[in-house]
Order: sequence, then structure tokens, then C-alpha cells
Amino acid sequence: MPLTRTTIGRISLAMMAVGFAAVLASGLGMVWLVEATRNFATGVIASRDVRVAASQILSIIQDAETGQRGYLLTGEDRYLEPYRQAIEALPRRMPAFVKQIEEDGGDAVAARQLQQQAEAKIAELAQTIALFQAGDRAGAMALVLTDRGRLGMNAIRAAIARIEARSLARGDARSADLVRTGRLLLAGAGAAFLLMLGVTIGAGILARRYTRALEAAQAEVTAANSSLESRVEERTAALAAANDEVQRFAYIVSHDLRAPLVNVMGFTTELEAAVEPLSMLLTRAEAEAPELVTPEARAALQEDIPEAVGFIRSSTQRMDRLINAILRLSREGRRNLQPEAVALQPLIEGIVATLQHQIDEAGATIQVAPGLPVIRSDRLAVEQIFGNLVDNAVKYLNPARPGRITIRSRTARGHVVVEVEDNGRGIDPKDHSRIFELFRRSGRQDRPGEGIGLAHVRALARRLGGDVECRSAPGLGSTFRVTLALVAPANTQPPSPEDSIA
Repeated sequence: MPLTRTTIGRISLAMMAVGFAAVLASGLGMVWLVEATRNFATGVIASRDVRVAASQILSIIQDAETGQRGYLLTGEDRYLEPYRQAIEALPRRMPAFVKQIEEDGGDAVAARQLQQQAEAKIAELAQTIALFQAGDRAGAMALVLTDRGRLGMNAIRAAIARIEARSLARGDARSADLVRTGRLLLAGAGAAFLLMLGVTIGAGILARRYTRALEAAQAEVTAANSSLESRVEERTAALAAANDEVQRFAYIVSHDLRAPLVNVMGFTTELEAAVEPLSMLLTRAEAEAPELVTPEARAALQEDIPEAVGFIRSSTQRMDRLINAILRLSREGRRNLQPEAVALQPLIEGIVATLQHQIDEAGATIQVAPGLPVIRSDRLAVEQIFGNLVDNAVKYLNPARPGRITIRSRTARGHVVVEVEDNGRGIDPKDHSRIFELFRRSGRQDRPGEGIGLAHVRALARRLGGDVECRSAPGLGSTFRVTLALVAPANTQPPSPEDSIA
């Protein structure tokens, strides 16, 4: 299907709608998952607190029984100290323990039965101590020998064991829920990443298809040039229209895709922030109840989710750079050229000065041959051409040998030819044309870049009435030869804003 202006607009609108819906759904899902995870973690801690409190209640009752036995055996009042502390603490701790069980969703009836059993046990202990203190030691010992106290204590232990078992089961269930929630969070982040990856790939395919369509139109214009002047004029007009369409397309891509991209980048930051409270809860659970934290939960929160967020962020940042580069190309294509006297010698020396820090870091030397001419051209465009070429020469030096960059010029038939030569990595001959295409790069991709710079250089050079070509071989360095008119051609008006697609 041909990519018309209307088709591109509809596709861009559909991409924006899908991206916004995905971001909105992802954001709402993350909020729900964070809240659910917080509740699960709180429940796990509450279950652990119930078991701790149960152990403390049992310890208090055992302390009371220990004090009673010591007193009955020795008759010394100091042995009653644990008993006195226990009967003072138990009335305060027992109601709070019952309330804890009720709030945790435990068996409130069993908790109250335990409270009654504890009160009965304390009453039995108090009765034996009272008999002993009244001088009836035989009566006190007879009461102990009835096994009433032992049976009561066994019942208390059994009740507490049941409460702890039920609390542990609730904690295990909540821990499992926490793991499931973490997996849902990971799945949501992965789905968002895959969706944005799909949008990015779709935009790239759309741009590439449209660019190929433009190249086909340009080929038709070139074929028509050799046949008939009228056909040349017609095809030239068609080519101008196609170029205008490219500018409008670039504006569509940069404008309509930026809104969902900004939303995705913003919600990615929200997602990173949402992970922090989960990590804090995990840390707290590890500190207070490490047995409840499973390796799956720890791996999901500390490794899988941050990795997924990192993938999303790197993809959106790359897409943002591509959109900015396309927008920059579009704006340059629309800008009116401003011919003026441009002295190439100080201009190129100024570019070298701005890159001197990078040149020194690379241990390279750069030589600008004297006698570069003065031309009449657009200063900004010339600066961008040579700034890009010198920056590339520094960027792709060969670390195996000292870098050397030479810039020289010559004039020929109304043009100046400036050569930027380096002894860097070099470029495979089969890529000499490819590197001037949009989004195309050559060799190892270990340097930052989006494959737009050289395409921009060629577009500017041709607009100034010249061209750029490359001579290079792997390991032997590269020479970029820029041909510029000594006097730039008359400027053509760029497309008006009214023709742009907002």
C-alpha cells in the first residue's frame, strides 16, 4: 500500500493512541500492584508478630510456673519474683494478643479460650502459693500432685501451637501472594517494553519504506533527465514535491511520536519510583522475618524488574535521539540559506579547537594546511559539514597507532575541494555509499551515533551546490572529500509552515 500523507497521519495517530493506552494501562496496573504488594507484605509481618506474641505469652506463663515451683521447693520468697512479674504482665499482654489475632484474621474463639486457660493456670498457681504461705504445705503439694497444673499447661501449649500453625499458614499464603504479585509486576513491565519495542520497530519500518519510495521516485526523475526537457521539468517538480513530503513526514514522526514517547519515559520513571517502596518492604521483611522472603520474590524485585525497566529506558532514549535527529534534519531542510563570505581557515581551526580535549584524550594530532580559501556560502551549514567530519575522524581513530588527521584543500572549476584525511579504522569499500544513507553505519558499533550525521553532511553539501564522497579501506584510514561551490547557488524557498502537517 502506498504511504500517502493521509496514511502516514492515520498510522501515526494509531501509534500514539496505542502508546498512550498502553502507558495508561501500565501505570494503573503498577499502582494496583504496588498497593497489593504493600498489603501482602503488611499481612506477612502481622502473621509473624502473632507468632512472636504467642511465644511471649507462653514464656510468661512458664515463668510464673517456674517461680511457683521454686517457692514451693525452697520456701524462699525471692523465687516468687518471676511469678509476680508474670501475673503483672499477663493481664496486660493477653487482651492485646487476642486483638492481634482478630486483626490478623485468626480464630478469635481459640484466642479467647487460650485467655481463659491462662487465667485458670494463674489461678491454680496462686492457690498453691496461698496454701503454702498459710502454712498448709501438705495441702499445697497435694494440689500440685493432682496433675491439674500439668494438664492445664499442656492445654495452653497445644492451644498456642495451633495458633502459631494457623498464623504460619496465613503468612505462607501471603508470601505466595507477594511472589505472584511480583511476577505480575515483571510481566507488566515486560509487556510495556515489548509494546514500545514494537512501536519503535514500526516507526523505523514506516520511515524506511517511505525513504525507499522516495529513492524510487528520484531514480525515475534521473531516467527522465536523459530524454526530454519537458519531462525533466515535470520530474523536477515531482522531485520537489516528494522532498516536501519527506519534510512533512519527518515533522509528523518527530511531532506525533514525541507525545507517547514522553509519556512512556515519564511512566518509566514512575515505575522505577514504584519499585522503591517494594524494595523497602522486602528489606524490612528480610530484617524482621527472613524466613518469609523467598528467593523468587527477592530476584523479582532486585534483578528482574530493574532489568526490564532498564530495557524500556534504553529503548525510549534511543527513539528520542532518533526523533530529535529527524527533526533537526527537517528543520535544516526548511531553513533559508544565508550566503556570506566564509573564511574556511579560521572556521575549521575553530572546530578543531572545540574538539581539542577529545583529540588530546585520543593522543592524536591534527594538521590544518594553510591557504584554505574564502567562499561565499551559508556559514552554519559549512560549520555543520566540517564539524561532523572532524568529529567522526577523532571518534574512529585506530587505538593501535597514534592518530593523525590532516585537512587540506584545492580549487577546481569554480569549486573548492576540502579533504579530511585520517589514519583511523577505515571503511569497507562496499559501505562507501551506504554510510551516507539515513540510519546506516559501518564497522563495529562501539561508538555512540544514530547513523544520521553523514546523511546530513551529504544533504547540506548538495544543497550548497556540492557533494561529498569517501575513499577508504579497512585499517588504512579514510579520506572524506567535500566539494563546495565557491559561490553557493541561489537559495530556494523552503516549504511554508502552512504545508506542514501538525
